Amino acid sequence: MSGTLYLIPNTLGKRDEFDPLADVIPAGVQQITASLDYLVAENAKTARAFLKKLSETSPLGKPIQQIEIRELNVNTREGELAALLAPIREGRDGGLLSEAGVPAVADPGANLVRLAHTKGVRVRPLVGPSSILLAVMASGLNGQSFAFNGYLPVDAGERAKRLRELEQLSRKARQTQVWIETPYRNGPLLEAMRQHCAGTSLLSIAVDLTLPSETIVTLPISDWRPERLALNKRPAIFSLLAT
Repeated sequence: MSGTLYLIPNTLGKRDEFDPLADVIPAGVQQITASLDYLVAENAKTARAFLKKLSETSPLGKPIQQIEIRELNVNTREGELAALLAPIREGRDGGLLSEAGVPAVADPGANLVRLAHTKGVRVRPLVGPSSILLAVMASGLNGQSFAFNGYLPVDAGERAKRLRELEQLSRKARQTQVWIETPYRNGPLLEAMRQHCAGTSLLSIAVDLTLPSETIVTLPISDWRPERLALNKRPAIFSLLAT
């Protein structure tokens, strides 16, 4: 009988001022994670750092050195997934640990989850922070209908074209459009939106979600200025609703 593949959430950022796990990861999720001796993670080093922090409040079932961690990231080939799932198919419970937030959403791992379903392995998602849902919740925009679009094109021309497409879709469907950007490109993205989107469209930007520096602001695009919110090198979620 195969084991269970647990989908394990991680914190959304590093904190020194308070215990990040106690604030955003439920105690029951911590206990399940601490009991596992097999994890699939994007980066083994940061996964061990997570386990070290976890051990401060939830004793691990085995020493960190004895917990098997295998990597799954954007470079993982489709043919390697079967080997990652094999220990769970053989009866061990295992976890897919996100680098930040929840696994398999804007995060590697969806293909492993799909394979688990194909092979009849039980998949159990665990409760934790999703920056996408938190941003939509706090935006005041349409939470009944929204779409996550990942990253926009880096090329300025292609990015402008995509922004206009998403704004048109939002206006037609009354649907909130959500995306992310590499933190050092947040400023250029905001400037592109000011240039290519209607001033009446509502833009919500959520940065540093769940951190002490968390800030969420929703304004018409015409009211956005670079000085309104410090965006440089801060993880951000952008949400747009055309009006």
